[in-house]
Amino acid sequence: MRLQVDRTHYYSNYDTKGRFCSYWHQIQEIMLLKPKKILETGIGNSFVSKYLKEREVNITTLDIDEKLNPDIMSTVLDLPFIDEFFDLVVCYEVLEHLPYNKFNKAISEIYRVSKSHVVLSLPDVNRVYRFNIQIPKIGEIKRLIPLPTLRKSVHSFDGQHYWEIGRAGYPLKKIIEDIECIGFNLERTYRVFEMPYHRFFILKRLKRCA
Repeated sequence: MRLQVDRTHYYSNYDTKGRFCSYWHQIQEIMLLKPKKILETGIGNSFVSKYLKEREVNITTLDIDEKLNPDIMSTVLDLPFIDEFFDLVVCYEVLEHLPYNKFNKAISEIYRVSKSHVVLSLPDVNRVYRFNIQIPKIGEIKRLIPLPTLRKSVHSFDGQHYWEIGRAGYPLKKIIEDIECIGFNLERTYRVFEMPYHRFFILKRLKRCA
């Protein structure tokens, strides 16, 4: 299966303030884990990988589109590496570009080549209210407050995404269960305050389900 990528997607109103905040989290999660060898599946506009390479971080990029200039051209569904080759695999805003019936295959491949941790981000459309206030002598308080929705909307393929968390049939609970059944422990999940559409998952590689 070859995913069609529209490269203009990365150059027209793509890098918003919220997205740059998401880049910060992408980089921060990598630096916190201190991996020796990293795989980034899906290079996007290459902001994160270029930032890290300039700081001599050992990161290998992979993508299906040679015009994005990845280090290795391949699909996340068939990663050309031996088992447990990377200390950390990161996959930011990629898997929603595949039909959900390919999700388990992609996560299984990521699991296979990871030695320790995986960091994912996926789109989450569940509604939230952003609460941000400065209180003297206490400091800044920032919260994402969930807003209830009586009926989940159905997601139709929009030329980019086949599915998104929070759409009908794709509750967060299901996504977490499918990830954990592959063999991961969910250490943390959160949404970026400035970009709630991006939900991060920090995963630790454990044993697979029987």
